Amino acid sequence: MHSVTLRRRQLLQKICAPAAKAMVASTLSGWLLAQPSWAKPKTTVRKRLICVGGALTEIVYALGLDEHLIAVDTTSTYPLASKKLPSVGYARTLSLEGVLSMRPQLLLVTEDAGPPQVLRQISHAGVQIKVLSADHRYEGLKDRIRAIGFLLGAEPRAEKLIKEIDQQWQLYQEDLGTNDSSNNQLKAMFIMAHSPQQVMVAGQGTSAHAIMHYLHLENAFKELQGYKPLTPESVIAKQANIILLTDQGLQAQGGLRGIMRLPGVMQTPAARHRQIYSREANHLLGFGPRLPSMLHSLHKEIHKIK
Repeated sequence: MHSVTLRRRQLLQKICAPAAKAMVASTLSGWLLAQPSWAKPKTTVRKRLICVGGALTEIVYALGLDEHLIAVDTTSTYPLASKKLPSVGYARTLSLEGVLSMRPQLLLVTEDAGPPQVLRQISHAGVQIKVLSADHRYEGLKDRIRAIGFLLGAEPRAEKLIKEIDQQWQLYQEDLGTNDSSNNQLKAMFIMAHSPQQVMVAGQGTSAHAIMHYLHLENAFKELQGYKPLTPESVIAKQANIILLTDQGLQAQGGLRGIMRLPGVMQTPAARHRQIYSREANHLLGFGPRLPSMLHSLHKEIHKIK
């Protein structure tokens, strides 16, 4: 196999979500065979693109490629311009008719998108689908930027954006090293509270756990996997110093007072010292281009650094 072809194929295999590889295998193989020379897509050719996943939409805008966008999902809330585009609904409950009615050429989704049978039907209808792994690491963000740059024929733009966020990341790491005298002693908990009837805490394997790691905070619920229901006994036992949540969760619970009324929360050091912090959901958990700046600002807020 030609070396260029091999490198291109390895890139797509790296960023395709493992759980979705089987679903898109035939589509991927057909695309590889149809373009044996791996000729770069021409930037002059506009692709009718639908983005499903707020962070993916944000990357497209950060690359200046929003001219390709014809629709997004409801998790795509940044930048504000994305809200003016038609919506194909919630990422996990996509409608076949809703997507196909937009006549897309390319559907860009995260591994959380679904249902799987709808994605298969969309693929069978001739729409190219690319499923990108969530990969809650800074390196995963760069992989997604490179993949989107390649798919839309804008690899130089992708490398330019990566260089810019690398500089922000380096500044954050330097600042973290300068001011990080006590982070390892602080325990944090993330509360997912978007629904009053379903309040959960985050364990390992979640983007919230990864964010706590990058903030050099110990996840009080690190023994858990995924999101689990909040119980007053566990919250009191963990005695978290920091509580993190999304703006949407804060609003759903009726503001700070509502969070304080959650079972067990008032008995934590975080509540007693008002160490409760929120960010917009995509900003905090999306692992998009704003990741380094978000971590920097949140770290300063937590530690009262000017």
